Amino acid sequence: MALVLPGTLLLAGAGNMGGALLKGWLDQGLDPSQIVVQDPGPPPAIAAVLAAHGLTAQASPVLTASPAVIVVAVKPQLMEQVFPTVAQLAGPETVVLSVAAGKTVASFEKYFTLDMAVVRSIPNTPASVGRGITAAFANQHVTPAQKALCDQLLSAVGAVGWVDDESLIDAATAVSGSGPAYVFLLAECLAEAGVKAGLPADLAAQLARWTVTGAGELLHRSDLSAATLRQNVTSPNGTTHAALQVLMADRHSLQDLMTEAVAAAAKRSAELAG
Repeated sequence: MALVLPGTLLLAGAGNMGGALLKGWLDQGLDPSQIVVQDPGPPPAIAAVLAAHGLTAQASPVLTASPAVIVVAVKPQLMEQVFPTVAQLAGPETVVLSVAAGKTVASFEKYFTLDMAVVRSIPNTPASVGRGITAAFANQHVTPAQKALCDQLLSAVGAVGWVDDESLIDAATAVSGSGPAYVFLLAECLAEAGVKAGLPADLAAQLARWTVTGAGELLHRSDLSAATLRQNVTSPNGTTHAALQVLMADRHSLQDLMTEAVAAAAKRSAELAG
C-alpha cells in the first residue's frame, strides 16, 4: 500500500539520513507533490533522486499551508542556524519528527508554543539500504494519528521501536545508533586475526566480510534468538567452542567489553544532548 500523508511533508536536510528517508518514502509510493525539501545543496546522489521525481531542494522553501509533518534531518551543529526559520512554517496540526542526533525534545519545543507535537528518533546507517532500526520517543502532545504517521515514515527505511522515557534514547543510541561501527570493527578484527593466522590479507578480508554479513542475514531471517543460533553452530569441544572459550572468558570477555562500550556511548549521548 502506498504511503499517504494528510498534507505536505517538509524535509529539512537532505544529507545521508534525510536522503535515505526520502528514497524510502518515494520507493513506497509517496506522491512527490507532497514533499518539499529544504537544503541549500544536497549531495549529487540525492539531487539526482529529486530530479528524477520532479523535485528540487530549496534553501528557503515557501509553503501555502502548514505541513502535516516537518522532518528535521540537519546536522546537530547546524540546528540553531537552520531550525528557527523552518519552525516558522509549522502550524497547530504539524508534528515535528527529528532524526537529528543528540537533540532533545526540549531543544525543539523552545521554538514553538507549549503544545507542539514533537517526536525524537535515532535511526542508524543501515537505513541507507532499507535495513535500519529506529528508536523513537513522542512527547505528550503527539496524537495517536501523528505517532502512526511518524511510524510509517520511519518504517520506510527499516524497523521502528518506541520508548516511553526519552532518556532511553541515549541507551538506544549506544546500541543501535553506534552499533553498526561495532559490527564493522568486528569485521576488521576478524580479518586481521586471519592475517595473523597466516591467511593472505585479501582472502582474510573477504572471509570476514562474508561471514559477518552472512551471519547477520541468518539472524535477520531466523526466528531463533542470537544465543540459540550461537549454540547451534558450536559443537562440544570443537573449533568454535575453543574460540568462544576465549571470547566468553570471565575476565575481559566480549560481553564485558560490549557492556563497557555501550555505557560509554550512552554517557556521551547524554552529554551531547545537554
